[in-house]
Amino acid sequence: MFKFIIHGGQKLKGEVEVSGAKNALLGLLPATILADGEYSFYNSPELLDARSMIKLLENMGEEIEFSNHTIKVKNYGLKVFEAPYEFVKKMRASIYVLGPTLSRYKYAKVSMPGGCAWGPRPINLHLEAIQKLGANVEIDQGYIIAKADTLKGAKIVFNIPSVGATVNTMMAAVYAKGTTLISNAAIEPEVTAIANFLVKMGAKISGIGTKFLEIQGVDSLHSADDTVIPDRIEAGTLLIAGAITQGNVRITRCRPDHLDALLTKLTDAGFSIETGEDFVELNSSDKILPVNVETEVYPGFPTDLQAQWISLMTIADGASEVTDNIYFDRFNHVPELNRLGANIIVKGNTAIIKGVEKLKGAKVMSTDLRASASLVLAGLVAEGTTEVLRIYHLDRGYEKIELKLKKLGAEIERVQTDEF
Repeated sequence: MFKFIIHGGQKLKGEVEVSGAKNALLGLLPATILADGEYSFYNSPELLDARSMIKLLENMGEEIEFSNHTIKVKNYGLKVFEAPYEFVKKMRASIYVLGPTLSRYKYAKVSMPGGCAWGPRPINLHLEAIQKLGANVEIDQGYIIAKADTLKGAKIVFNIPSVGATVNTMMAAVYAKGTTLISNAAIEPEVTAIANFLVKMGAKISGIGTKFLEIQGVDSLHSADDTVIPDRIEAGTLLIAGAITQGNVRITRCRPDHLDALLTKLTDAGFSIETGEDFVELNSSDKILPVNVETEVYPGFPTDLQAQWISLMTIADGASEVTDNIYFDRFNHVPELNRLGANIIVKGNTAIIKGVEKLKGAKVMSTDLRASASLVLAGLVAEGTTEVLRIYHLDRGYEKIELKLKKLGAEIERVQTDEF
């Protein structure tokens, strides 16, 4: 077990690179189930979630090597069509093996997913979609069991644009007979990246990047290589790290066009933003202005940056509100931020933040991936020493974030601990 010890008060400055996108990679890897052959995924982030997905796919019969940010996959047919609880409990994205396994092998048995310890995130949209494609779906002793002699194209309308359901449905539909139409599809960059990879493999998908996808079923696919897109949430977290310390940072190897909502809010908060093809530079002013935020589906403000934004607003010059319209109960970080001296009240799905002059270091506990990031950001600006426990949550989605922060001048150390 590890924790971070942070000595706050350093203004971050300098340049740092962004890693590949966790949420793209976790959809790309299961796509290899769809076709035999060898695959290479470049710019792959070294994360616990990536390792968890690799172990699951290896258990199903693939051979995988991971080194120097490249994942090489050899797939010559699955031996197991099941994703057991022991693998799935660690990571909700394990549900992504459902669509491609069912699509190719007409059978899949997948444990109900686990992951972050906050709030229900139902998978009913995944199941309803594959049922419309012709699958028979049962829930038995905590497992999803899906069978289909033949999958057939169908019209599928999501009542909300779910990233996971869109990805799973695309992978289930690539071999379905006829045409599948998906309405109200998610348009996050990660979804677009996975759709483009499926096209590389020989899938026929049109409308990529829009809310309306048309998938023409094909008889066969082939292996392909891909480069994982930059992680927009990591990029956003690093930008907010620069902002909360009122520093000057340049984030490189990123996609500024994936960050429009955040960059607009940072500008509103008084920060100067300059962008190029693959970089964002943030320069601070004398004070942080309070800015209200409501999370929305992409291209709106991401729910995965909600906790980090709240940390920034804790020391803003005035009061602000942050409303999460995606996950109503995603505020486990608030009590821990208040331990650091923040003044935050949660009412329903809205956090009401009154900016304070300064935060003070304390011992705090991570509860999930993005909540952990918010505590690290607060620790960077808090007076004195902050200890952040349970940082294994961070390792699920941020590649060696302490090294990136240290490169920018933060005083942060990963140390072993018996504390839980």
